[in-house]
This record gives sequence, structure tokens and C-alpha cells, in this order.
Amino acid sequence: MQPNPTLDQLQILVTVADTGSFSAAGRKLNRAQSVISYGIANLEAQLGLKLFEREGTREPQLTEIGRAMLEDARRMVGVLQRIRSRADGHHQGLEAEVALSVDVALPAPVLVRVLKAFEAQFPTVMLRLHMGTLGLIPDYVISGQSDLGIGGLLGDVDVHLVRIGFMSMVPAAAPSHPLARLPKPVAIEDVREHTQLVVTDQSERTKGRDYGVFAYRSWRLTDMRTKHMLMREGLGWGGLPRWLIADDLATGRLVELDLEPFKEVKSPLFAMHRNDRSPKPAAAWLIDQFKRQLGCFNEFEPGQVPEDEPEPAHRSAP
Repeated sequence: MQPNPTLDQLQILVTVADTGSFSAAGRKLNRAQSVISYGIANLEAQLGLKLFEREGTREPQLTEIGRAMLEDARRMVGVLQRIRSRADGHHQGLEAEVALSVDVALPAPVLVRVLKAFEAQFPTVMLRLHMGTLGLIPDYVISGQSDLGIGGLLGDVDVHLVRIGFMSMVPAAAPSHPLARLPKPVAIEDVREHTQLVVTDQSERTKGRDYGVFAYRSWRLTDMRTKHMLMREGLGWGGLPRWLIADDLATGRLVELDLEPFKEVKSPLFAMHRNDRSPKPAAAWLIDQFKRQLGCFNEFEPGQVPEDEPEPAHRSAP
């Protein structure tokens, strides 16, 4: 029984294919051309296959089976590189996994850009992503289920906070809604008469307390996407992130309301982690990237709040 190919032989195969010749592969790997030729010959003998055509060509050409084997070799070399990278990262204190909790109110384009960059920057670090609302984000962090949380705040939270930007909440309704047809600004007496859609905090942090609820009658929902859908169908009014309803406002599916008690609110967004746990390299990188991407999203106003100081609890618009 022939011995299995070595990772060194597979790396030689990949390098010859990439550089186009045994001599170029030798230069890239800092080895003599004879060593490269010997490595390929041994690999072919062990596999019982001809991987390169050498006769009649200036440079070796992969055979059909050679091209198929090259794909397998690339995968094996890639695994080896990840093992090396993971080991190097461990020596440098890099996490094996980051558990991240993100409020669904965070602009989706920002989240996507950050995670794409994270994948490229930390290919060996696994990611566990929780999506939640309001008090669930700090709850995940405090309980240790998440290493890092991204979201707003309601009430006092015993976590370390870094302000990374803000999110604009605007009151809106379908164009057919009665509030959209009243003279502006709409008086609070009229606002109170129409059903307000409110996302309920599923944590215990705000139990028994309401923030930004003005109507006598409200419908309590568990998620923002449902609220968005119901508002577009004319089933109540409420506040939603401007980024989420920008297309609806542009096309007229929703209209921004001019209400006496409720104007556009800019709610700060924070990165948060436990006071007894400093962020490791990948989590620290995520904090910086969320801050940068929110700035690019034109939803960050530097100087409003010191970056590393918590802002007093704010009243968000459900």
C-alpha cells in the first residue's frame, strides 16, 4: 500500500500549477528545481497517476486528472493554512469565537458591511449572532451569552458602554391613516385617539414602564418587522427607524407624521460588554468597525456625546 501524499507534496502541486513551471515554483518556495521535480514525481508514483504532461510542451501542463486533483490539493492546503492561522491567532490572544448580540434597529446595511469585513479579517474566528430588541441586548451581555452587544439603552444597565453612533426614529403611518390627513402639526388630543403600534421589551428591564407611548389604545408587538408591515397596511401608527422606512417614505407607502408630542428622535447606539471582561482582538475590532460604518452611514454626529462615556437613559419611541 502506497503512503498517503504529504501536505508538502500537495503544496508543491498547487505552486507549480499557479506559477506555470517547476523553476518558478522552486523560486517561490525557495527550493531547487530538482526538489520540485522530485516532489511531483513522487506524488505521481504514490497516486499511480500522471498529473502533468511534460513531453512536447515548454512548460508542464496539467492533465485532466491533474486538474481534478489540483482542486482537492487546494482544499487541503487551505485547511492547513487555517490551522496555522488559528494557532497563530491563539498565541496572539485571538478568540476562537465571538458571540454578538445586535438590536434589529441597527441599520441592516451597516451590519452586513461589518460582517463581510469581519469574515475577511478573521477567517478562523467563528461568529454566533443573536438578533433582539431593547433590553434583550444587555441581558445577553450580562448573562455571558454574548461577548459584545450593539444597541440602544432603556434604563440603567451595568455594562461598559462605548457610544458608536445613533439611529433616527420617525413617527409614520400609511397615507390613508386619519392622522396623515389632519392639519399639521397634529395635536396630542388627536394622537391619543388612534391606535399606536408598540414593540414590547421582551426583557424584564422595562416591566411596567412605557417609553414614548401617547395613545390611549395600543397594540403590543414582539418585533419591528411586524410593526412595519402593519403600519404599511394602515393598522395603526408608530415610530420606526428612518433607514428601515426610507423607501416607503420615498414611494408614498408611508408618510412621516408631524405630531405635537412626538418628533424625530435620534437615539444613541452603543457597543457594550461586561465590566469584568475586556474585549479580545476580534471583538475590539468589531466595536471599531461598527463605529466606522455608522459614520459612513451618515448616522453619527461626533461631539454630541463623549465616545467612552455612557449617555443617560433615553426615551425611545416604540
